[in-house]
Parts: sequence; structure tokens; C-alpha cells
Amino acid sequence: MCLGIPGRITAITDPARLMAMAEVSGVRREVNVACVAGNDLDALVGQWALIHVGFAMSLIDEEEAAKTLEALRDLGEAQETLEQMAQSERALA
Repeated sequence: MCLGIPGRITAITDPARLMAMAEVSGVRREVNVACVAGNDLDALVGQWALIHVGFAMSLIDEEEAAKTLEALRDLGEAQETLEQMAQSERALA
């Protein structure tokens, strides 16, 4: 099963490579925004997206993000994914 987890795009980190910083439940991770990029990358800042394997796959609204995070937490899947993201972030530091 593929897991897309909601994250908020907080900054554009490398416009040439279409990279942005996203925050998922307090964990920050650089993601590729090519799938959701329009003409104005800065317009993505503050937007919610479904994140999967380092890619922002689609934009979602804040209500849908909250509902999805709640459902994933209930299933226990979000915690495992967040732990994996935190471990990979520490490994890169």
C-alpha cells in the first residue's frame, strides 16, 4: 500500500530543482513539488499537499489534511511513517 501523508509546504528551497520544505506533524523534510508546481512556486507556500516518497503528489485543503492525519493516526500508520522520516532526517544531519 502506498501512503500519502498530508504536509504543509513552508518554503521553496531550490526553485530550479522544484524543491520545497514541507512540515508533516512537526517533522520538516525537503520534497519535490514538480507534480503540483504552477507558474508561481511561491504560491505553494502555506499550501497542504499529500506527500509520498519525497514528492508532493497533490494539493489538498486544510480540512482534508486534518481529517486524513486523524484517520492515519487512528490506524497507527502515520506514527510509523513520521518515525521513518525523523530517522532519515537525523541521518542526513
